[in-house]
Amino acid sequence: MLSRQVFRRRSAGRRSAGRRSVGRALAGVAAAGGLVVLGWLPAFPAAAATAAAPGSQSASGGAVEVAAAALDEVRDQQLPVLNALDVQPAWSVTYGQGVTVAVIDSGVNGDVSDLAGSVTSGPDYTGLNTSPQNPDWGQHGTWMASIIAGHGDDGNGINGTYGTIGPDGIVGVAPEAKILSIRVIPDTTDPGYHAYDSEPEQQIQDELAHGIRTAVQDGAEVISMSIGYSAPSGAVRAALQYAYSRGVVLVASSGNSGQTDEKSDHGWSPVSFPADYPGVLSVAAVDGNDNPASFSSSNLSVQVAAPGDNVPAQGNNGQYYTVDGTSPACALVAGVAALIKSAYPKIPPALVLEAITTTAKQPGGGYNVHTGFGIVDADAALTEAGVLLKEHPAGSQVSLAGHFGGGAAAVPGAPVPPRGSGQLVLFSLLAAISLAAAVGGLLVARRTRGPRYRPEHG
Repeated sequence: MLSRQVFRRRSAGRRSAGRRSVGRALAGVAAAGGLVVLGWLPAFPAAAATAAAPGSQSASGGAVEVAAAALDEVRDQQLPVLNALDVQPAWSVTYGQGVTVAVIDSGVNGDVSDLAGSVTSGPDYTGLNTSPQNPDWGQHGTWMASIIAGHGDDGNGINGTYGTIGPDGIVGVAPEAKILSIRVIPDTTDPGYHAYDSEPEQQIQDELAHGIRTAVQDGAEVISMSIGYSAPSGAVRAALQYAYSRGVVLVASSGNSGQTDEKSDHGWSPVSFPADYPGVLSVAAVDGNDNPASFSSSNLSVQVAAPGDNVPAQGNNGQYYTVDGTSPACALVAGVAALIKSAYPKIPPALVLEAITTTAKQPGGGYNVHTGFGIVDADAALTEAGVLLKEHPAGSQVSLAGHFGGGAAAVPGAPVPPRGSGQLVLFSLLAAISLAAAVGGLLVARRTRGPRYRPEHG
């Protein structure tokens, strides 16, 4: 995985990396095939101050493995994140029950304590043979799933309720939502990563498109995509349109290109796909002080922001980490979308996005390319979704038998009444008679009239 330090070194010292440099957006996947590292930055153990034992360097992108942090420490780190999004008041309405969130990522280990019983494993489109039991399989995806729908390690929240966070592990934004894991990309430490890295660009994009379509067909109401590509794809765009047309809310990370050469030279960051496709909610990251994170991409695709600094998550090995990047920010907002879809199952995705963007907290209001319309407010968005749904009920607002402009009765009559067939025959007959008279008169005139010119003979 590409650490923040490596990312800085690359951006500062390799201007030629630019647009052609690619990296698979996930778990720090490095440059290749027209993709760009977008979904995340490095993960660190929750107990970051704890010294690691010699030789305990993790394969998961430079994160140092230590003993799992004390669960009350996880709680202390999790509360600021949930409070920044105003999640706990929204739990008085719903915990996300009845909603499936598809995590299109590197795979999710559904056997870890905080996700037990909540994960359905879907297809693996990477074409790799890595076993899910391999410790280098699905680290990034498991982090994201726990942020969305972790339910604590007792499977029943904290003291039977999620309303008060306690020392029971990771509690996600929508702790009673279900996760559908669809693997379309490996972590860089995956044994098959190099084979994946050599695949043609179109094949990699097609794998994502297949994952999106499968998520819809398998009943996902929300799709979370903490991944990114530097180039668009017709196949992916068509798959997203298919998902959107079937009521699925689409959420993606805006990218971690805030420290690239483009940003330094031009003041903006390159766009990321799928975040930049129409209908997709693009999420940027803020730090613990609600300021734009230095790594977060700033461009016109950004619509909202969420915490992306020191976000607690559970890894595929059951240990706890804090993760940085727009990946966790995306997962948090996907959890908010799941709360809305749980409370209002028939709400269309356009209204979900409107509820989230119009209630986002932005000092001074307005829009900017760093945080979009502001930091997401789960409780306000949930309330606004109910208001919007009453104003715009799901389904078509116009009957198939209806008419615009007041209906047929409101359509004024034509200024000249249409002529019937009898009148048409009469006028045709009169026209024929007139034409015949004119031709006859012309012939008579030619017979009675002498020549206009006589040649002279000498």
